[in-house]
Amino acid sequence: MLYVVSIGPGDLDNLTPLARRAIVEADVVIGNKFYLDQMTPLLEGKRVINSHMGKEVDRAREAVELAAGSKVAMVSGGDAGVYGMASIVLELAQREAPGLKVKIIPGVTAATAAASILGSPLSSDFLVMSLSDLLTPWEVIEKRLDLGFQMGIPMAVYNPRSHNRPGNLRKALEIGLRHARPDTPVGIVRNAYRGEGESFTVTDLRSLYDDDSAVDMHSMVIIGGEGTRLLMEGEDVRGIITPRGYHRKYVY
Repeated sequence: MLYVVSIGPGDLDNLTPLARRAIVEADVVIGNKFYLDQMTPLLEGKRVINSHMGKEVDRAREAVELAAGSKVAMVSGGDAGVYGMASIVLELAQREAPGLKVKIIPGVTAATAAASILGSPLSSDFLVMSLSDLLTPWEVIEKRLDLGFQMGIPMAVYNPRSHNRPGNLRKALEIGLRHARPDTPVGIVRNAYRGEGESFTVTDLRSLYDDDSAVDMHSMVIIGGEGTRLLMEGEDVRGIITPRGYHRKYVY
């Protein structure tokens, strides 16, 4: 049996009961060391196999092989089916271990975790994009960004900026400025639900294009859509909201 366990943002409070049970019941737990360290209280007495970034295929293959004789939990941050380990595990299991029972355990995504800190920027239709061109050619990403910004809906941006890809976010924002107004609200959330390092900033599309130095790989960037506005508390900006449209149907 192989569980692919989505552990959410990383704090145990956001781990679903189903995900917790899968880890507790497993004989072997395998995953990126960063995520395993966050699960330490649940790992006592288990065989724990640490892996590192860039070793996803090897990690998935080892999990599939181990699951032939053990109950294995492969942990994946956020939701395993959203830029996570679910797809590669299923591909390898289908090819190398036909008949192996694989169960995907859902979890809180980085997009929804960050959105909750900002308020409610993703209340209706929204687009999820990754700016990592490790597995997707940049030309394809650019095409999707252009089409996405034309839709005028909020966009949750994964992998926005790193040491190896410092210019990808600015390129994306440049595309955004062709279609969206410069004062479109943008939220930056760092280390969502990861303790003391959590923080958020509200800015706008033009300002972030001018200076994106506050963004790194621990950040989720949420770019508002046509209906997105600032969430105010008196004179202070509390966050971002994209009204779903109740005002068009109800009086409140």
